[in-house]
Amino acid sequence: MLGSYARILRHPGTALFSATGLVARLPISMVGLGIVLLVEARTGSYGLAGAVSAVTLVANAGFAILQARWTDRFGQSRVLPVAITIWAAALASLMWAVQAEASLPVTFALAAVSGAALPAVGSCVRARWAHVLTDPGQRQTAFALEAVADETVFMTGPIVVTLLATAVHPVAGLSAAVLAGVGGTLAFSAQRGTEPPPHPRRVDRSTRPRMPWTTVAPLSVVCLALGSLFGAAEVTTVAFSDEQGATGYAGVLLALWAAGSLIAGAVTGAVTWHRPVLHRLRIGSAAMALTMVPLLLVESMWVMGAVLFVAGFAIAPTLIASISLAEATVPSARLTEGLAFLQTGLVAGVAPGAAVAGLVVDAYGASAAYLVSIGGGALALVAALATRVSTTVPARPARPSPAPEHLAPREPLS
Repeated sequence: MLGSYARILRHPGTALFSATGLVARLPISMVGLGIVLLVEARTGSYGLAGAVSAVTLVANAGFAILQARWTDRFGQSRVLPVAITIWAAALASLMWAVQAEASLPVTFALAAVSGAALPAVGSCVRARWAHVLTDPGQRQTAFALEAVADETVFMTGPIVVTLLATAVHPVAGLSAAVLAGVGGTLAFSAQRGTEPPPHPRRVDRSTRPRMPWTTVAPLSVVCLALGSLFGAAEVTTVAFSDEQGATGYAGVLLALWAAGSLIAGAVTGAVTWHRPVLHRLRIGSAAMALTMVPLLLVESMWVMGAVLFVAGFAIAPTLIASISLAEATVPSARLTEGLAFLQTGLVAGVAPGAAVAGLVVDAYGASAAYLVSIGGGALALVAALATRVSTTVPARPARPSPAPEHLAPREPLS
């Protein structure tokens, strides 16, 4: 298994941009929780804390596509440093505003700016892998590596920000996020040798590569549905732990869920797949829904941990398949933008999933709320079944030129 990863990391610069990219995206798992901890510590209101955190989430989802277009057009080394600087300044100002008890409009405005400016480094890392690697099997391994990195981020970030905010100072967690985000992003963007070339806008827009919407739009819905599944499952699992009198172990249950995904992601990257990637996406989406069903019947913390661990095995392979399918069909001139649609869908789905699950918990209890996650998985499956891939997609060269090009399938797509 390790040999597959060693081969892709032996390419010049890949280990460094993957490692710095991991550090650069730590804030995505730290900022929301860090804001909640800071605002609640200062005001005593979880409602206000959740509202401020939600503003950053909505702004991030709303501006991710535009930022991705700029990144494709002007290049990562020009866009990322500017974005991360604005983000850091806005988040630092937000921390000051909360501590100084500034007016709510000021607080919400700063939260919106920080959310809008946070770079989608994960999409940029995957765009680099697509630029550097020519072999489709190695690209599959690279996307699996980044899925493992994502799970690592979401397993470690919340622990770090909670520990710092509660044991050191309420602003310490967010300050650590700023250091990780700025340091990691600047180090990542400084690596020009592996950066995909920019694709400036042409005067003749008819020559602009077309976005394959029959693939990207359904994939975005798949990610939106999976985001709602994740948001609902997190809230429901916390509520289940509370009902069992073991609220402190909710984090352990969610860590087991993430651990299952991490293991599955590592295995996915080491396996040579013969099944078409679209087929794997559909199987994964079905598995996401089906593995949620047993959670309705669980009444023990120990059993819940085991079931969530097994359910986690469906997460990473499904997300890897969606990213692989997008990478194989989206023109390189718009690849960061295409991947950003998927990332935005994933982020945008979390809040409504969590909100609906919370309402179900209040009305019917925690177990029934897992129905929301099952519904998210079912919607993902419907969208996966609706996904269509052109059979005449052109071949992206290893080092794409600014000129428009077509893509050809590099692995079975459908």
